[in-house]
Amino acid sequence: MQIGPYKLSNNLVLAPMAGITDRPFRQLCKRMGAGMAVSEMVSSNSLLWGSEKTKRRANHEGETEPTSVQIMGADPKLMADAARYNADNGAQIIDINMGCPAKKVCNVAAGSALLQHENLVKKILEAVVAAVNTPVTLKIRTGWDTDNRNGVAIARIAQESGIQALAIHGRTRACAYRGEAEYDTIADIKQAINIPVIANGDISSPEKAQFVLERTGVDGIMIGRAAQGRPWIFREIEHFLNTGETLPDPSIQEVRDILIGHLRNLYGFYGEYTGVRMARKHISWYSKGQRHGGAFRQAVNRVDNIEEQLKMTEEFFERVQQAA
Repeated sequence: MQIGPYKLSNNLVLAPMAGITDRPFRQLCKRMGAGMAVSEMVSSNSLLWGSEKTKRRANHEGETEPTSVQIMGADPKLMADAARYNADNGAQIIDINMGCPAKKVCNVAAGSALLQHENLVKKILEAVVAAVNTPVTLKIRTGWDTDNRNGVAIARIAQESGIQALAIHGRTRACAYRGEAEYDTIADIKQAINIPVIANGDISSPEKAQFVLERTGVDGIMIGRAAQGRPWIFREIEHFLNTGETLPDPSIQEVRDILIGHLRNLYGFYGEYTGVRMARKHISWYSKGQRHGGAFRQAVNRVDNIEEQLKMTEEFFERVQQAA
């Protein structure tokens, strides 16, 4: 799959997820087979650009190219400024968020709330595309609600505005993450435009990935929640699509090694205080479904230093391995 001058190693993309797709997680998922990973969204509010949180979100040091930074906002000028700022600071692709259903985003008329206002969508896209020399991509939902699935209209606006790839989550804003994703609208969008289209939503296995690709005819797929605690899903999907064969699950030893490496990267990126706290959610995801995982999570979540968190995590997976 090609986005502007960048030819991706495959057509599998890690979805942007606030509080999750930081640099350590993007690096890990790319190493495990993702062809591209999109950063957490960065606000277009220039007052936030100097904050440590924003700087970390846009930090791509040592990351496999191309680097993609997602921006969010509802004002065309501010969005253009944010795009320019991030491109000047090393972003190779600018991604625009018009897909987030969170109330705090939609309440300021950003994210998927913008899908109600097609004229404003056009103004924002044109302003951002004109502001930078890098490719600009867009993430949307199928529409505002089930009575207003205007994804095809938005997709046409995107193509006319110079957007170079479009990702669609198969739910409306009103659906949030409830119910099942639908792919009919995504298939209609793929038929309506010529730029690369990426399907997103409920793709949690190699078989589902193949089904969505065949059902919609899209160019690529985007994985979000299914990669939490399971970053190897990308290599599983790539192998299945290439060979038709299912890879065996990783051994407990490999899961432990992947997690410990991930934790060490988190500590190095955030420092001890924030690193330990960011690590808790990942430890929970990796240990989900393991024997005595609930008791382990309760205990490890009370720990507030690197040494003890690492020790407890290593010991837990050693016990799981011995019991297997």
